[in-house]
Amino acid sequence: MRLRDRDATSVALGFPDSSFAALRHRNFRLLWSGQLVSTAGSMMQNAAVLWHVSLLVPVDHRALALGAVGLVKIVPIVGFSMIGGVVADALDRRKLMLIMQSLMTVFAAALAFLTFQGGEKLWSVYLLTALNSAANAFDGPARQSLVPALVPAKDFPNAISLNMVQFQTASVFGPSLAGIVIATLGIGWVYAINAISFLAVIVGLLAMREVPERKGERGEVSLRAAVEGLRFVFRSPMIRSTMLLDFFATFFSSAIGLLPIFAQDILHVGSRGYGWLAAAPAIGALGASAFLVHAAERIERRGRTLLWAIVGYGLATVVFGFSKSFALTFACLALTGVTDMVSTVLRNVIRQLVTPDHLRGRMTSVNMMFFMGGPQLGELEAGLVASALGAPISVVSGGIGCLIATAWIAAKTPALRRYRREDPVFEAA
Repeated sequence: MRLRDRDATSVALGFPDSSFAALRHRNFRLLWSGQLVSTAGSMMQNAAVLWHVSLLVPVDHRALALGAVGLVKIVPIVGFSMIGGVVADALDRRKLMLIMQSLMTVFAAALAFLTFQGGEKLWSVYLLTALNSAANAFDGPARQSLVPALVPAKDFPNAISLNMVQFQTASVFGPSLAGIVIATLGIGWVYAINAISFLAVIVGLLAMREVPERKGERGEVSLRAAVEGLRFVFRSPMIRSTMLLDFFATFFSSAIGLLPIFAQDILHVGSRGYGWLAAAPAIGALGASAFLVHAAERIERRGRTLLWAIVGYGLATVVFGFSKSFALTFACLALTGVTDMVSTVLRNVIRQLVTPDHLRGRMTSVNMMFFMGGPQLGELEAGLVASALGAPISVVSGGIGCLIATAWIAAKTPALRRYRREDPVFEAA
């Protein structure tokens, strides 16, 4: 099909506006729509795992057990994401995604089977969660690195924005649906639905046609290739500083893992209320992303906007820790989503455009360690503090830690504070 014919078909499908330019391209549309379904299923499972763990342990051990969920997620990310980035730069990214999506289907189905049989133990939930995280360490770099091959360069920034909209939309509906399904059908059905949701991506990948060959030479699977990726990231000042900012802010201010305690013991809102609280950050982020699709390019003081957004994230977390009102807690969590989305957009545009294609998988894998390591280790830290001092003190102290970390990085990186829209992208030193 000629380009003009494809454009005409896209307009007929309802994607004529420039805000949805990337969806005009069939292969990207297949991946985007499949990920929308699959990510919603994954978000359902993330919420269900926390609720499930809270039911499998005595009340006085819940905080520590919930914090350990973050640990079993991050250990495979640290252990495998760098390897996953090297593999994504060396092999066919679409085939790698097919393998990983199939494995994650099996792991979710296993969780569902054990739960339906009543034979699930805490260790089995942890193990299957860790295996899913390990598969994601390979799937994430492959997926994000595949996108530039599915859209032309002019539509690439729009593809990034639409991927964020897709992620946040799924993050809104996933936890909310999880709360409803848990309350009406049981936890096992959440895992079963997630297993089925992976088929949407698998079918989309199989239906792709004429995926362009990767430009330049493919990387090799070696230690040298991994070191090359690390060297690129840490010699690029803006990439390095934004990754550190992301890690420390989310490490101190990650309180999602404690939500079952707030829902059950402080707010007394049950599983449905828990589902809405778990979805609140994504609801705020979705509203922000809809605005940023149009406004991101017009933000002038990008460095200061990024820093103030993370300050807002920390302040909202502090208020959440003090709150005993469902409405106020929901509002604070939604505000964390708004501020996190602003900083995410600004970080991703810089990282994706500064990174050459042959290094994109490795850059993404390093970013995964920061992006996922901060929240997951933060959940462990929050659980330990909550176990010793209580959940509210854990959340409040975490928000304060986020503010201190942001001030420290801002003071140490004047280039970040001064960064503006018209500034050239920083090259690797």
